[in-house]
Amino acid sequence: MSDDDDSNVDEVAEEEEEVTDLSDSNVCTKYQEAAKIVNLALEGLVTQCVPGAKVLDLCEFGHTIMTAQASKLYTKKVDGKLIDRGIAFPVCISVNDIVCNHSPLSTEETAPLKVGDIVKMDLGCHIDGYIAVAAHTCVVGESPDASPEVDEELGNVAVAAYNAMLVAASSIAAGAKNEDVTKAVEKVATNYGITPISSVRMHQMKRYVLDGVKEVALKEPLPEDVEDEKVPPCSFEQFEVYAVDVAMSTGDGKSRPGELRTTVYKRNVEHQYLLKTKAARQTLAEIDKKFPTMPFTLRHLSDIRTARLGINECVGHGLLTPYPSLHEYSGKVAHFKCTVLLLPSGTARVTGLPLPPHFKT
Repeated sequence: MSDDDDSNVDEVAEEEEEVTDLSDSNVCTKYQEAAKIVNLALEGLVTQCVPGAKVLDLCEFGHTIMTAQASKLYTKKVDGKLIDRGIAFPVCISVNDIVCNHSPLSTEETAPLKVGDIVKMDLGCHIDGYIAVAAHTCVVGESPDASPEVDEELGNVAVAAYNAMLVAASSIAAGAKNEDVTKAVEKVATNYGITPISSVRMHQMKRYVLDGVKEVALKEPLPEDVEDEKVPPCSFEQFEVYAVDVAMSTGDGKSRPGELRTTVYKRNVEHQYLLKTKAARQTLAEIDKKFPTMPFTLRHLSDIRTARLGINECVGHGLLTPYPSLHEYSGKVAHFKCTVLLLPSGTARVTGLPLPPHFKT
């Protein structure tokens, strides 16, 4: 083969190597489009948090907004295929002591919302695998236009969590270290007399990767915190994307699984196992086809009864990662999350709503 042939091969290889970070303007646009959909869904959900609303209906409402809006974008086929787009994290509506990950089955619906309920909503959307996520907290009022009464304790934890999210978002910049972000969050919590929920962490996100290797803890584990692993140190780099996730409590900050069924799972693509039961094999086959990389809820599988029978074997052999509904029984909880893009111009926060005006300190 001649030198010219070698150079042609190298040029073809370079053309085929797809850029999947923010250095590509098309990638940046896809993150921003996903972010717009996430914010639209959050805004809609806030208006639906009224007395009598059902958690399941809220979950499906948010799901419908995201799937409908995503389906309108990138409708032209590329190499004969439509660009993948849709749900990156199923809508979860967690009320009062439930911190996160509550997306119930239709047969296990909880009580409808009532005035004074604390509602945490969490969701994510992707365009071509580029993910935007967000979480928000509000309180149910008498009507959508009525400002609910919020006591000082709840106002304090909500303002603390929201401000900690803003501080963390601005602290995640190229060259900064994750331990510095943790210290900044802890400082906000200390100033408000609030406790970060230690099980919640911020994560780097990549294409089709919701929970990347780089993490940020909300607090440094104490010697007595045997359940909390120390997060490995890391530095942030330009063109990275992060989910800035903050949950805080007026109590001890220890979240625990409760009696609610786990319905949210994610496929572990690096794990394989020959399953024994037909129900497990059938369930995994559908997951591999419909949700090969992103988290999903059992509610969106075609045969929920079979899925309930087979899911435990899949989890037991490491094929699925469960996202259990976590509870904080010792105090009131607020949860906020945004997505940040580390651009050459600085860190850009692209998701998240303003702090509700009924939260004051």
